[in-house]
Amino acid sequence: MKIVILDGRALNPGDLSYDCISQFGDVTLYQKTETQAEAIARIGDSEIVIVNKVPITETVLLACPSIRLICIQATGYNTVDLAACRKRGIPVTNVPSYGTAAVAQFTIALILELCHQIGLHNQSVHQGDWVRSENFCYWLTPQMELGGKTLGILGFGRIGQSVAKLGRAFGMEVLAHSRRQTPEGQALARYVDLDTLLKESDFLSLHCPLFPETENIICDETIARMKDGAMLINTARGGLVEEQALARALRQGKLRGAAVDVVSREPMAGNNPLLTAPNCIITPHIAWAPVESRQRLLDCVVENIRCFLAGNPQNVVNP
Repeated sequence: MKIVILDGRALNPGDLSYDCISQFGDVTLYQKTETQAEAIARIGDSEIVIVNKVPITETVLLACPSIRLICIQATGYNTVDLAACRKRGIPVTNVPSYGTAAVAQFTIALILELCHQIGLHNQSVHQGDWVRSENFCYWLTPQMELGGKTLGILGFGRIGQSVAKLGRAFGMEVLAHSRRQTPEGQALARYVDLDTLLKESDFLSLHCPLFPETENIICDETIARMKDGAMLINTARGGLVEEQALARALRQGKLRGAAVDVVSREPMAGNNPLLTAPNCIITPHIAWAPVESRQRLLDCVVENIRCFLAGNPQNVVNP
């Protein structure tokens, strides 16, 4: 069995080991693959392809007919042409729940940073502002309690529900909007329509997949329906937000703040409007990055391969 890993560094910058994949065959590891031609050449006659963000298109599939399985080292799978794989009988697997705890924790960290601007105050103290202060304390931004505030969650799957549990622990009221309702979700939040979610949320956190119907779901029109002074958090997909609209809302004061861990183009473009928007916290797509969650992801990839070879594929996203 020939196995190729096309962008190994995305999951493992060096603190994990890919040796666990070798039990299934001959493994070739590439840290990064940048072009379609490069992907084709590197896949060659490999039977199992392991990717994170490298696009697997119909052109790649046509050039590499030996592919039997594609393993995505992530939850999202929009970089792979699922229909083309299905047509060829190639299962595509993902890892659906490895980062639930990590992303939920990071979401709350961003909310707390919006409330307190801890990083800004730490920097101020290290610059000597407290040493020079005439008072025993000072704050550079308004401070906010979460208790009694409304947390709106757009997309109420595993991560959204985990965020809801943490929000409730802070005494927040939780609203949710999702394609489907579940008893587990009803125990954690009040399901509402999108308009109610926008109008009533003090904090709106995005946890839905990026599909054509959700692309730019946060735009001028939906932001206009949000509560004045609300805050937006996005740890899901950058394409959910029309970034010019968000930057405009921050400049005009319609929104009090935003915190995003994802943007429309990654790595971030130098002309991204959020870079110059006021009250906007930006982190470099690290909500999923704790070593514990990445190890769970790798363990699941191993299990996905094992189940495929045993004739019982799991986590298939193109059945």
